[in-house]
Amino acid sequence: MLLAILQTLLLLALAPLFTGMIRKFKAFFQGRQGSSMFQPYLDLAKLFRKDSMVSRDASWIFTATPYVCMTAVMTAALMVPFFTTSSINFIGDMIVVVYLFGMMRFFMALSGLDAGSAFGGMGSSREMTVSAMVEPAILLSIFTMALISGTTRLGEISFDLATTGLDLVRPALFLAMASFFISTLAENARVPVDNPSTHLELTMIHEAMLLEHSGKQLALMEWSSMTKLLLYMVIMANIFLPWGIATETTPLALGVGLISVLLKITLFSLAIAIIESFMAKMRLFRLPNLLTVSFSLSLLAVMSFYIL
Repeated sequence: MLLAILQTLLLLALAPLFTGMIRKFKAFFQGRQGSSMFQPYLDLAKLFRKDSMVSRDASWIFTATPYVCMTAVMTAALMVPFFTTSSINFIGDMIVVVYLFGMMRFFMALSGLDAGSAFGGMGSSREMTVSAMVEPAILLSIFTMALISGTTRLGEISFDLATTGLDLVRPALFLAMASFFISTLAENARVPVDNPSTHLELTMIHEAMLLEHSGKQLALMEWSSMTKLLLYMVIMANIFLPWGIATETTPLALGVGLISVLLKITLFSLAIAIIESFMAKMRLFRLPNLLTVSFSLSLLAVMSFYIL
């Protein structure tokens, strides 16, 4: 229990850092100096010092959404193994984690509609369209790992693969990981699905739902989105490539587990920055082609598990 709480607090503390790291990598590839990796911390601190302005047309849903989003990612973080496999598995399994993210997305879409803004409604509609195609791919890709390890609990999946060695390495693992990586880009509004650094009304998806939020509420929304991105990268690092994670509670094992997961997340952050620097955002009507590829890869992963 203490390790799970410590992992959750560490995830919340590191989430803005890795968002800043992705921005720094992007600036390097684009020939810019860019802001400091610690700039997201300064942005959050500035927002927390400001008051929140709420539209007169908004209901309690708009006010409650930032707290729902933050609670959802904190609960999911308790069940996701970070530097050790000792997560709180009795709360729920991978299906609960996926639908905690779904609840976060649902309330964000409701808040975008609730304020009565045209941009918010447009972003909510696009978000629901994307999520309808992404969610099956995420479930199938993690379900493949559940088939390989024989359990649906994320901590136990990570423990089984980390202790078994390379015996469980098979094509299904790499197909599922490729599908999950594409889904990570779509779920966290990254290029080529969405551009997180623009506010052009014709391209916004995620940012359009946040336009009406301000002050402390916007800080919670931004922090929960950063934590969600980090959680997706942690799942990718410790469910599909769990080698190095601590399976014991000794100080040496915990230290090695923390270093290994930070290195893997840094590599994933570098990959996201390379994609965002060398690819353009896709048109909205072409997104189904990309997301169908993600679903097909996850479906092939399940099929290859039974065939091979």
